[in-house]
Amino acid sequence: MKYLVSLLFTTLFLSGCVTTGNQTVAEKRMAIQTMKNDVLGQLYKLKPDVRSQIRDAPGYAVFDNANINVILASFGGGYGVVKNNKTGQSTYMNMGEVGLGIGMGVKDFSVVFIFHNTDSLNRFVQYGWAFGAQADAAAVANKKGGAIGGEMTVDNATIYQITETGLALQATLKGTKYWKDTELNGSL
Repeated sequence: MKYLVSLLFTTLFLSGCVTTGNQTVAEKRMAIQTMKNDVLGQLYKLKPDVRSQIRDAPGYAVFDNANINVILASFGGGYGVVKNNKTGQSTYMNMGEVGLGIGMGVKDFSVVFIFHNTDSLNRFVQYGWAFGAQADAAAVANKKGGAIGGEMTVDNATIYQITETGLALQATLKGTKYWKDTELNGSL
């Protein structure tokens, strides 16, 4: 059990390095915006129609996440930004996840949420909880390999997952918590 707890804290620490380093608040925000633009560029290459979905939606979110799955437990953490298309406001957020299931591996992946109504966007920013099941296989390194991610719709939001690097085979039931980053949102 100590081993699993250590893995959780290591994962959360490593995945949050961009937002916990000794950069200024402005530099941290810029790094997250750069990650967002990179992830959206990758998604647009895979699914060009998503560009218009994002443009026409009340808002969207982009997160970068690292995940470790060891036998029966899965841990992950990351950071991202929610963009309200109506107001133009960006809300910087963190994420953490814990899951139970069968699997083994480590992977780095990004998640894009497209909110189809203002209520689902506001609920996500205010409460941030998401629960779900995940089954996937990924074998990607240096932009080579393949990843089976997913596309699904939950609470009036379409969610896309893009696997960056890693080797994982897992089927988990997990809970994910998204919450506002008080440091990065404090002086907006």
